Amino acid sequence: MNKKIDQLAADNIRALAISMVEKAKSGHPGGAMGGADFMHILYTEYLNFDPTEMDWTFRDRFFMDAGHLSALMYSQYHLLGNYKKEDLQNFRQWGSVTPGHPEVDVLRGIENTSGPLGQGHAMGVGAAIAAKFLDARFKGLFNHKIYGFITDGGVQEEISQGAGRIAGHLGLNNFIMFYDSNDVQLSSMTDEVTSEDTGMKYEAWGWNVITIDGHDHEQIRKALHEAHEESEKPTLIIGKTIMGKGTVTATGDMYEGECELHGKPIGETKADYTKTLVNLNANPENPFAIFEEVETHYAKILAIKGEKSAYKKLQITTWRKENKELSQKMDLFLSGKLPELDLSSVIQKPNAATRDASSAVLAYLAENVENIIVSSADLSNSDKTDGFLKKSSILQKNDFSGAFLQAGVAELTMTAIANGIALHGGVIPVVATFFVFSDYMKPAIRLAAIQEIPVKYVWTHDSFRVGEDGPTHQPIEQEAQIRLMEKIKNHSGEQSLLALRPADAIETSVAWNMALNNTKTPTGLILSRQNIKDIPAQGTSRYEEATEATKGGYLVKSTQNPDITLIANGSEVATLLEAAIVLEKDKNLKINVASIISEGLFKQQSKAYQDSIIPKGKLVFGLTAGLPVNLEGLIGDSGKVIGLDHFGYSAPASVLDEKFGFTSEHACAAILKYIEESK
Repeated sequence: MNKKIDQLAADNIRALAISMVEKAKSGHPGGAMGGADFMHILYTEYLNFDPTEMDWTFRDRFFMDAGHLSALMYSQYHLLGNYKKEDLQNFRQWGSVTPGHPEVDVLRGIENTSGPLGQGHAMGVGAAIAAKFLDARFKGLFNHKIYGFITDGGVQEEISQGAGRIAGHLGLNNFIMFYDSNDVQLSSMTDEVTSEDTGMKYEAWGWNVITIDGHDHEQIRKALHEAHEESEKPTLIIGKTIMGKGTVTATGDMYEGECELHGKPIGETKADYTKTLVNLNANPENPFAIFEEVETHYAKILAIKGEKSAYKKLQITTWRKENKELSQKMDLFLSGKLPELDLSSVIQKPNAATRDASSAVLAYLAENVENIIVSSADLSNSDKTDGFLKKSSILQKNDFSGAFLQAGVAELTMTAIANGIALHGGVIPVVATFFVFSDYMKPAIRLAAIQEIPVKYVWTHDSFRVGEDGPTHQPIEQEAQIRLMEKIKNHSGEQSLLALRPADAIETSVAWNMALNNTKTPTGLILSRQNIKDIPAQGTSRYEEATEATKGGYLVKSTQNPDITLIANGSEVATLLEAAIVLEKDKNLKINVASIISEGLFKQQSKAYQDSIIPKGKLVFGLTAGLPVNLEGLIGDSGKVIGLDHFGYSAPASVLDEKFGFTSEHACAAILKYIEESK
């Protein structure tokens, strides 16, 4: 322990952070200056990692909630050697590795993308759950710590209630969160928006709460030591800090704790950038320099980190020799690969709702895939994830041998936690709720898409056929919203999300297979509440034919030189099949019917394949229980789509089908009208 070097290092971080913001003419310097002391002590004395292998599975992990404090992270990681001086100088610029808000970059120490406040620490909770889950199966190997860093804004975001409740309820003593409490927000002081006792709130959720001076290094050490010793609860360290710590005016007077220091360069405030650098022992002529003594100190720290990780690796090697079968299982978990599965063997009941078909698959997965965590937002008996639960048990405090997380009514929290589980690695997260409540999940779905993580979403009650529950529970616009994510490319150039709405029970098994094999992006399964008539096989195997869904769309009924092609997904496919049979018999028409389970995936196929399913220059008619835009991108210039342009009503599903025009009889009439109008 060297008080002088610790203070120099913290001031070095502050100087680097404000220099980044100043050069970029954009960013958030004040909070970075306040959090520098905690970060320095945490990374040099507590957080375990291998400097030569930053993605080492058994490392501690740091989840930033306050993504606007990216300058704090980049400055800290510059001292660790993860970023070059040029990287800091290019902060927030095109093509730089130092974007305005941190984007997951594990090899440089960034564990999660953050920015939307509240989600970062919820992802940290998810990582802590994943570590507990794995440690229950591989005793003593996954006993690392997950650290979080949150600010006033993250504490205020509603998601913090769900994350706090779940972490406390599960007794996640491997989760330690620093709350940078500086009483300042972006546009106001905190006392203008809240008067809650945050510590008491977290204590009520079952947390160990410690309040300290966030600039006192001894108090930081003592709090972190106590958090490490805690065996029953997650720990919240409330660090009382000063916004813009070390900032001075042109006359050398202290100018700390001011709101304007939060979100703009120091030079654009009443403070003075150059004088502040001098006050922080930095050289204004070389503001991006690492102080010589600090550089020497960090070189020693990195050597110590390497020695500690080498010792841990030796222990793991010994464990592997003594536990060869478990070692192979662990490697399979960590690889992200699946054991050999045969979803064609899953027995599906005739004419089942696709949520029930999904339940049958989940029951199979519970017995054949050991590293899945399924979660439901208090709907497991309705979204039918209880198919999995019946073959497993719930995660609970001091017992993570199960694999089902009862999230309670907290869709956004549940989904952000799933992101953290996926980011941790070794565990496949599945989350479920009603499709209409995907609205609550959307911010975390978006971050999953940006981070390119393979979370699986189970969305049931997929249409107005929810019936008596009425318009609040009947999704109309939700499919269109989710399908937009299929049209957005992630930074790897891939379709950012895969959305699948299967046409029957067998196609649901295929859809689940597609979801499990999609390891690059999140996948959503959109499933029915009501029973759906099975799509008849054209040959000998309905399952084999349904595997054509892996192309995004295929013909469930085909004939040579069709007069018209009918397209749909989900339960509307069966409706169009019924209509096609009637029209062929009564009107002597030749009709093809296509199930387009995913427009995004379908449009990735060759032009020739797309034209073989939906012929160019021919009549195309689509039916969707949502907005017409769900299918309008597939029908060409002369096609016709029947959908809904209004909210639902409370009535039995069969009544709504009749009233809204979604029976086979109505479909026949609409198709004939379209054919007549096209002559």
